[in-house]
Amino acid sequence: MLKKVKRRYLALAIDSPETFEAKEFMDAVWNAVLKLYGEYGASKTGLTLISYDKEKRFAIIRASHKAVEVVRATLASITKIGDKPAAIHVMKISGTLRALHKRMT
Repeated sequence: MLKKVKRRYLALAIDSPETFEAKEFMDAVWNAVLKLYGEYGASKTGLTLISYDKEKRFAIIRASHKAVEVVRATLASITKIGDKPAAIHVMKISGTLRALHKRMT
């Protein structure tokens, strides 16, 4: 019998004067994971973009619950998205999207 995969949802604020497309943002996240932890480490994160709002500079990503600290370290290491300066801040972490949305309001 397969074990249920536990996931965590992370609400992120993108701190930058510029705006970015969702693909640019996720490329920066994946590149940072690969740089810090390599392909094996990246494969363990289970990263997925759930929602992205480029005007509000806000994103929600999903990660494996075992890799939350890896993902947080990765996000903290990002200083550029594309060639533009940016920082990413984790605002909230939750086990479900519903709880995450409740905590954000």
